[in-house]
Amino acid sequence: MSLLNVGVIGVGYLGRFHAQKYAQLPDVNLVGVFDVDKARAASVAAECDCDAFADSAALIAAVDALSIATNTPSHYELAGSCLAENRHVFVEKPIAETSTEAGKLADIAAQNQLKLQVGHIERFNPALTAAREYMRDVRFIECHRLAAFKHRGADVDVVLDLMIHDLDIILSIIDAQPVQVSAMGLPVLTDKVDIANARIEFDNGAVANVTASRVSTGPQRKLRVFQAHQYMGVDFGDVSVQRVTRSASWDGTDEPLELSELNYDKGDALRAEVESFVAAIRENQPVVVSGRDGQRVLELAETILDRMAHNSR
Repeated sequence: MSLLNVGVIGVGYLGRFHAQKYAQLPDVNLVGVFDVDKARAASVAAECDCDAFADSAALIAAVDALSIATNTPSHYELAGSCLAENRHVFVEKPIAETSTEAGKLADIAAQNQLKLQVGHIERFNPALTAAREYMRDVRFIECHRLAAFKHRGADVDVVLDLMIHDLDIILSIIDAQPVQVSAMGLPVLTDKVDIANARIEFDNGAVANVTASRVSTGPQRKLRVFQAHQYMGVDFGDVSVQRVTRSASWDGTDEPLELSELNYDKGDALRAEVESFVAAIRENQPVVVSGRDGQRVLELAETILDRMAHNSR
């Protein structure tokens, strides 16, 4: 098997991990990294035994595929440059600042028959993977994603910073179109929305309620799924699934409910994500989270932000 030459643009918190994962994979050659912070690029390059490139264009020219882990406003230009040079792209979430930009990137990838994967890492959480096996006709989803404030990600609203993870998961579970959205959000520490809640109704009757906060005292990443005769709770942090299932018809006396609690090895979701990107390229298979997925979740996020803006007037 020939080597797949890869690079990483942006080696801050997430990009450094991308470089580490590529460096660990067999038959993958991490050619180099680029970052506007030259000292940081040099440090990661030394750690991963690759080159620190002086500019992104030179790195793009030297590889077959790239990860882009820069700040969100730069995603569109950088990903577009990579795709224009016929390079496969893994871009961290959100794929771009707007759904229009996301659609253009997806169009270029499709026209050039390139892989464009978006870094919605929770899709690779072992608990969610296990819970999907039991999802049949989901009618209601409730999500809570709470975190303490961090400067990383504060360049965008909490909807694009944290809530977008759950919006992507919801759209991957409910096979229907959103038809009604109500939302509210408030700034707390920044001049952007730091706490947000949205209710999303779908054309098949399913409903999702989503809450996100980046000014909480403790972390919480939970998904609750309701369907006929079953409730499931997915804890992304503990990597566990709780299922409550009706085992028989209820006659008004005993409660015919079965409880199962399953815990999973935390694993390495980012490595699984990177491996899936590499496999999609090698085997010419669809990526797990596509550019179209990234576009669709941004369209929903924009609707939520629009409803918030309307309610704050």
